[in-house]
Amino acid sequence: MDQTFMKEKPILPLLLSMAAPMILSMLVNSLYNIIDSIFVAQISEDAMTALSLVFPIQNFVNSVAVGFGIGINVMIAFCLGAGDQLHAHKAASQGFFLSIIHGILLSITGILIMPSFLKLFTHSENILSLGLRYSNIVLLFSIIIHAEITFEKYFQAMGMMVVSMLSMLCGCILNIILDPILIFGLGPFPRLGIEGAAIATGIGQCSTLLIYILFYIMKKPPVKIHRNLLRPEKKICARLYGVGIPAALNMALPSFLVSALNAILASFSQTYVVVLGVYYKLQTFLYLTANGMIQGMRPIMSYNYGAKESARVRKIYLMTFEIVVGIMAVGTVICFMVPQTLMSMFTNNPETLTEGAIALRIICAGFIASSVSVVSAGAFEALGKGIQSFLISFLRYVVVIIPAAFVLSKTVGVHGVWHAFWIAEIITAVIAFILYYQLIGKSGKKLTKF
Repeated sequence: MDQTFMKEKPILPLLLSMAAPMILSMLVNSLYNIIDSIFVAQISEDAMTALSLVFPIQNFVNSVAVGFGIGINVMIAFCLGAGDQLHAHKAASQGFFLSIIHGILLSITGILIMPSFLKLFTHSENILSLGLRYSNIVLLFSIIIHAEITFEKYFQAMGMMVVSMLSMLCGCILNIILDPILIFGLGPFPRLGIEGAAIATGIGQCSTLLIYILFYIMKKPPVKIHRNLLRPEKKICARLYGVGIPAALNMALPSFLVSALNAILASFSQTYVVVLGVYYKLQTFLYLTANGMIQGMRPIMSYNYGAKESARVRKIYLMTFEIVVGIMAVGTVICFMVPQTLMSMFTNNPETLTEGAIALRIICAGFIASSVSVVSAGAFEALGKGIQSFLISFLRYVVVIIPAAFVLSKTVGVHGVWHAFWIAEIITAVIAFILYYQLIGKSGKKLTKF
């Protein structure tokens, strides 16, 4: 399969053809996450709270898988653009081996620390029990998650986005079908409650991995995973982790943020913890749509960077940015106009609905500004500039928002936490633009070697 189309095809149709399958799969995945939460919320509000508290650790496991997968993705695409087939094979082979090791370590560590982690945020024995029953099952599938996501990024690096889309869609659809069956015990199946949600998720992930393996066997992609190339090499690992570690930290930072904000919000009322959990379910639907564009952009940008097409790299960035701004504008309008309707999908508690509507209207003020940070961070990853990408995310999720949330919660009350979101987005957007301009500049000729 010839990948030269990534530097020859007009940018807009190329970007859309690469991003559309990812956007569709991201939308279905977001829909699954929302439906999963809706079903869990029908068990009890305690069950929904338990999922919100488990989310940071669950998200951290996924973040490591996705972040390291991005390192694999970028290196494969860059090597293909530079015509270096051997190093593309090495990146795929060694990346897959290391990702499996990560999955094993995170599965064991996550299960061991979860009881102590949950006790930091709740004294309710029921919430603690629900959280452990859910997390102990979900974390067992960490190895499957890492293998699955490695294949996802591997196929995307070669422009095979439809393979990634079909595999992800099948897993998500199976999850959606199994959720009510296993949670509520439909037909011959026993009522498993919150454990049913966890098992449905695991089965969906296994099915996605199986489909990726079948595609790998049948499609015979140009980059192979070779047994004799599995042994990690210093140079390959340096390049994989050079992008993968900052990317993983970028993905994990929201988990840290949620934990910090949960601690602040819990001092007011458990209601606000639920509101934050619901907000992150909703914003996932929006930001994963934007992330679909980033996933489409990343291999194209890496390939063209490897092929030394600097001007084209800059045009790809600008085109992606314009599209993401449009996505965020739509999200802003929806959250501002019908916030209570969105919240009512997850709870019928009048206090939660009222406070949730207030939160959504305040937070959405920063959506459009966040486009600069989201696209710039993705572009820096594509160019092998992991440190710059991490700096943007670190500012966005830690340096600005957490102190602002703490100070504003003490001065203006709990709503100050929501105001911290848009303040952080605007400050980070300004810094992200400065970093982008310093690296790429007006002409796109400031790019340096990967």
